Amino acid sequence: MKGKTKEEILQFLNSWGNDITLAKTLEIKFIDIDLENETLTATMPVQPKVHQPFGILHGGASCVLAETMGSSLSNIFIDGTKYYGVGTNINSNHLRSKKDGIVTAVARFIRKGRTMHVSEIEIRDEKDQLINHTTMTNNIINK
Repeated sequence: MKGKTKEEILQFLNSWGNDITLAKTLEIKFIDIDLENETLTATMPVQPKVHQPFGILHGGASCVLAETMGSSLSNIFIDGTKYYGVGTNINSNHLRSKKDGIVTAVARFIRKGRTMHVSEIEIRDEKDQLINHTTMTNNIINK
């Protein structure tokens, strides 16, 4: 997305796909991108539709948020006319429970190679407590 402004990229990410994508179903909203430091930030509300039966944030919902972040981060920083960034591995550690409110995820590269990206995604609550730590690998493949 070279040549695009921060606002244009966020608008694209928040409208990417159609209204029935999993990210839209979970109400994931991209709120910031730091083009210089190559980080991406998004929020997700914690509400009953993302709970597991005990009334807390489902680990799968955290994984969806993390994978959405890692995949989006890769796809922003490659030539989208030539390549796709596709997830090949995800490792997610659920560190603290969350019943309601908002979680904020920040994705950053651990390694950004020509054919492989490894990213780290931290999901935190409103008190900046770490809820989930995820690492993700994306392969960069030809379209």
